[in-house]
Amino acid sequence: MPVGPIGVLCVRRTLTYGNYQGIIAGFSGASADVIYAFVAAFGITLISDFVTGFQSWIRLAGGVLLLVMGLYIFRSRLSAQIAPKRTIEHTKNFISTFFLALTNPMTLVAYAAVFSGLRSGQIVNNRFFLPMLITGVFFGSLSWFSLLTSLTYVFKKNITSRRLTVVNRIAGCLLMLFGFIAVWFGANNL
Repeated sequence: MPVGPIGVLCVRRTLTYGNYQGIIAGFSGASADVIYAFVAAFGITLISDFVTGFQSWIRLAGGVLLLVMGLYIFRSRLSAQIAPKRTIEHTKNFISTFFLALTNPMTLVAYAAVFSGLRSGQIVNNRFFLPMLITGVFFGSLSWFSLLTSLTYVFKKNITSRRLTVVNRIAGCLLMLFGFIAVWFGANNL
């Protein structure tokens, strides 16, 4: 699994807010993956056509969101990063990551390509295999984000405030790069 925008957010939120916030971001990304896997497995025409038809606009919106988020992270100061732990922060973390993950229509395309190779038509009609497939997608995605978060947490002890500033700069640049690429492809396909 490549480290995409959600993976970068998991790493940054783990470093900045702790392991629990990184896990929440990963859980949110895995939840969005399940929705795309479900749509791809069932081939739900209405949703699939909407995402495919508005793919350029969705990419543009997601790209702009990534650019803004990357700029914010790049410019953030260490003192401003320690947020009080409230329930609303967990909810805000989940919702923002979830919608950011949904703005990546390439996830749907990737799942559709994989499922077409798996003869998903037979799997969808089987009452046993479809829930197993969707559950596998969720736990596979969650396992990846949990591993990423756990490794980040282990190495967090070696991160000083100066190194955290460098991590913020790198994470901000990566998110802006992902955002620029999304805006570029979205604008080119309009």
